[in-house]
Amino acid sequence: MVLSRGWSLFLVGVGVWTWVIWPRFAVAIWQDPRSWASGTVADGPATSFLWVHALLIAASLAIGTTAGVLGVRAWLATRRRQTS
Repeated sequence: MVLSRGWSLFLVGVGVWTWVIWPRFAVAIWQDPRSWASGTVADGPATSFLWVHALLIAASLAIGTTAGVLGVRAWLATRRRQTS
């Protein structure tokens, strides 16, 4: 499959956006009292609220990273095609 430069940049943008947004969201979830059984941040066992969001964040980062890597590879492939 051949991607255009525009789609390559879009995929790179998705990867960058993912790494800008999700880590900040992770901090917000960590600091949320609902994440902890005692209601105090980092005190007591983690609740399912924290675990579900941690799974969501990990999956989103994996998908975003994959999209970004594919975008970079597609961008480099378009450069190679143009120089050949």
